[in-house]
Amino acid sequence: MKKNKVVNLFGDSNNIQNTEVNYSTLLEKFVNHFDDEFKDYEYHEDVYEFAQNTWNLGNMRSILDTSEFKNIITLAKEDGEDYRLLEKMTTYKVNHFKEFTEFIVDFHFFEKNGTPKLNVTTQSEDDYLTEMLQMDFPNEETDEFEENFINRSAISIKPLQPFIDWHNTIYPDSKIDATTFNDVNIYLINNNSFENIEVHLKKKFDKYFMMELDGWHTNKKEWPQKRNYKMFKNWFQVTISTAVFDLEKTPVSKS
Repeated sequence: MKKNKVVNLFGDSNNIQNTEVNYSTLLEKFVNHFDDEFKDYEYHEDVYEFAQNTWNLGNMRSILDTSEFKNIITLAKEDGEDYRLLEKMTTYKVNHFKEFTEFIVDFHFFEKNGTPKLNVTTQSEDDYLTEMLQMDFPNEETDEFEENFINRSAISIKPLQPFIDWHNTIYPDSKIDATTFNDVNIYLINNNSFENIEVHLKKKFDKYFMMELDGWHTNKKEWPQKRNYKMFKNWFQVTISTAVFDLEKTPVSKS
């Protein structure tokens, strides 16, 4: 979704009770307070992804000792995040939304009767922290891992002719063709069934779309602007595998 201004998706909702809380409304109010800070952000998805991270960091700030939290937020600074805005937003989360303790684990935009809406998925504090610990300490008993299926599914995305035509229009002197894509990007996600991945793609297709575009051309103004799921399916061949087997006996590393 193109961002000209962070729109109010829910109207005026000043009285939010902490029973059956609509976290979509909360996140929207949280973002709107910092509207001026996001003037350089072109897409709503980028704004809300940053807000999701700061919301969760704000929750961590309420739970952890000051020194422990400082270590966490310093890592975000090293990853290139806007440290000043992170500090500002996490402080605001603690001061104004402290009683709302759910962690935001996913969000997506959709339209209802032509009106943009936001849907947010949350996780309780206990479940979120337990999952984090399991990710940090998967197996401390041995440095050697068994060959086995991993708890990830793979999405392979291969650009098709519309993508090639778009690229060649921008770079007429450096044209590509289908043979360029013998190596394609593979994305690993947590879903474990084909049906769940289809649902995931319908919600998150634009994230994949933008990552593929950015790999070939970084000027977002020259990207196709009216992207939708049908267009995504026309531009890319998507292959899904729910059974990924790891033959190595060492853990996967991320760089």
